[in-house]
Amino acid sequence: MDVDRITAAIVDSAIKVHSALGPGLLESVYERCLSHELTKRGLRVESQLWLPVIYDGIQVQGGYKIDLLVENTVIVELKVVEKVLEVHKAQLLSYLKLSDRRVGLLINFNVVHLRDGIRRMVNNYSEPRSLAAFPA
Repeated sequence: MDVDRITAAIVDSAIKVHSALGPGLLESVYERCLSHELTKRGLRVESQLWLPVIYDGIQVQGGYKIDLLVENTVIVELKVVEKVLEVHKAQLLSYLKLSDRRVGLLINFNVVHLRDGIRRMVNNYSEPRSLAAFPA
Protein backbone atom coordinates (compact mmCIF):
# COMPACT_ATOMS: atom_id res chain seq x y z
CA MET A 1 0.00 0.00 0.00
CA ASP A 2 1.44 3.38 -0.93
CA VAL A 3 1.91 6.21 1.55
CA ASP A 4 -0.98 8.29 0.16
CA ARG A 5 -3.45 5.45 0.67
CA ILE A 6 -2.12 4.84 4.17
CA THR A 7 -2.43 8.50 5.16
CA ALA A 8 -5.91 8.68 3.62
CA ALA A 9 -6.98 5.65 5.68
CA ILE A 10 -5.51 7.22 8.82
CA VAL A 11 -7.29 10.54 8.25
CA ASP A 12 -10.58 8.82 7.45
CA SER A 13 -10.28 6.64 10.55
CA ALA A 14 -9.38 9.61 12.76
CA ILE A 15 -12.41 11.51 11.49
CA LYS A 16 -14.62 8.50 12.25
CA VAL A 17 -13.23 8.27 15.81
CA HIS A 18 -13.59 12.02 16.37
CA SER A 19 -17.15 12.03 15.01
CA ALA A 20 -18.10 9.26 17.43
CA LEU A 21 -16.31 10.60 20.52
CA GLY A 22 -15.94 14.35 19.99
CA PRO A 23 -13.20 16.48 21.55
CA GLY A 24 -12.14 16.59 25.19
CA LEU A 25 -11.03 13.03 25.99
CA LEU A 26 -7.58 11.78 26.93
CA GLU A 27 -5.02 11.22 24.20
CA SER A 28 -4.73 7.56 25.19
CA VAL A 29 -8.44 7.00 24.45
CA TYR A 30 -8.12 8.43 20.93
CA GLU A 31 -4.95 6.40 20.40
CA ARG A 32 -6.62 3.10 21.30
CA CYS A 33 -9.72 3.86 19.25
CA LEU A 34 -7.72 4.98 16.21
CA SER A 35 -5.49 1.91 16.47
CA HIS A 36 -8.61 -0.29 16.60
CA GLU A 37 -10.17 1.46 13.61
CA LEU A 38 -7.00 1.10 11.53
CA THR A 39 -6.63 -2.56 12.47
CA LYS A 40 -10.23 -3.16 11.36
CA ARG A 41 -9.21 -1.77 7.96
CA GLY A 42 -6.46 -4.38 7.71
CA LEU A 43 -3.57 -2.03 8.46
CA ARG A 44 -0.65 -3.06 10.65
CA VAL A 45 -0.41 -0.69 13.63
CA GLU A 46 2.21 -0.47 16.33
CA SER A 47 1.55 1.80 19.30
CA GLN A 48 3.83 3.39 21.87
CA LEU A 49 6.87 2.26 19.93
CA TRP A 50 10.19 3.13 21.60
CA LEU A 51 12.33 5.37 19.43
CA PRO A 52 16.06 5.00 20.03
CA VAL A 53 18.27 8.05 19.81
CA ILE A 54 21.74 7.50 18.38
CA TYR A 55 24.28 10.15 19.29
CA ASP A 56 27.98 9.92 18.53
CA GLY A 57 27.67 6.23 17.77
CA ILE A 58 25.92 5.27 21.01
CA GLN A 59 22.30 4.59 21.78
CA VAL A 60 20.96 7.10 24.29
CA GLN A 61 17.97 6.21 26.43
CA GLY A 62 15.79 9.18 25.51
CA GLY A 63 12.43 7.83 26.51
CA TYR A 64 10.78 8.85 23.23
CA LYS A 65 7.80 6.89 22.02
CA ILE A 66 5.98 7.09 18.72
CA ASP A 67 2.23 7.15 19.35
CA LEU A 68 1.38 5.08 16.27
CA LEU A 69 3.39 3.63 13.42
CA VAL A 70 1.14 2.47 10.58
CA GLU A 71 2.33 -0.10 8.03
CA ASN A 72 5.90 0.58 9.22
CA THR A 73 5.67 3.73 7.09
CA VAL A 74 3.62 6.59 8.58
CA ILE A 75 4.22 8.03 12.05
CA VAL A 76 1.10 9.37 13.75
CA GLU A 77 1.61 11.80 16.62
CA LEU A 78 -1.57 12.46 18.57
CA LYS A 79 -2.34 15.55 20.61
CA VAL A 80 -5.21 16.83 22.71
CA VAL A 81 -4.18 20.47 23.06
CA GLU A 82 -5.79 23.88 22.83
CA LYS A 83 -3.48 24.85 19.98
CA VAL A 84 -0.82 22.99 18.01
CA LEU A 85 2.49 24.75 18.62
CA GLU A 86 5.63 24.85 16.52
CA VAL A 87 7.30 22.58 19.08
CA HIS A 88 4.67 19.88 18.34
CA LYS A 89 5.55 20.06 14.65
CA ALA A 90 9.26 19.98 15.48
CA GLN A 91 8.66 16.90 17.65
CA LEU A 92 7.10 15.00 14.74
CA LEU A 93 9.88 16.10 12.39
CA SER A 94 12.45 14.86 14.92
CA TYR A 95 10.65 11.51 15.12
CA LEU A 96 10.67 11.26 11.32
CA LYS A 97 14.40 12.01 11.18
CA LEU A 98 15.35 9.72 14.08
CA SER A 99 13.34 6.82 12.63
CA ASP A 100 14.30 7.54 9.02
CA ARG A 101 10.64 7.69 8.00
CA ARG A 102 9.37 10.10 5.36
CA VAL A 103 5.74 10.92 6.27
CA GLY A 104 3.98 11.72 9.50
CA LEU A 105 0.59 12.99 10.60
CA LEU A 106 0.10 15.32 13.55
CA ILE A 107 -3.50 14.95 14.71
CA ASN A 108 -5.01 17.18 17.39
CA PHE A 109 -8.31 15.75 18.60
CA ASN A 110 -9.14 18.84 20.69
CA VAL A 111 -10.92 20.68 17.87
CA VAL A 112 -14.55 21.04 16.81
CA HIS A 113 -13.88 19.80 13.27
CA LEU A 114 -11.04 17.30 13.00
CA ARG A 115 -10.08 18.55 9.53
CA ASP A 116 -8.76 21.63 11.37
CA GLY A 117 -6.56 19.46 13.59
CA ILE A 118 -4.65 17.41 11.01
CA ARG A 119 -1.23 18.28 9.64
CA ARG A 120 0.77 16.12 7.25
CA MET A 121 4.54 16.51 7.53
CA VAL A 122 7.31 15.20 5.32
CA ASN A 123 10.94 14.49 6.17
CA ASN A 124 13.68 15.29 3.64
CA TYR A 125 11.40 17.38 1.47
CA SER A 126 13.52 19.59 -0.72
CA GLU A 127 12.26 22.88 -2.07
CA PRO A 128 13.15 23.84 -5.63
CA ARG A 129 16.27 25.98 -5.67
CA SER A 130 14.67 28.65 -7.77
CA LEU A 131 11.16 29.59 -8.69
CA ALA A 132 12.57 30.45 -12.10
CA ALA A 133 12.54 26.70 -12.82
CA PHE A 134 8.73 26.91 -12.94
CA PRO A 135 7.41 29.05 -15.80
CA ALA A 136 4.49 31.30 -14.95
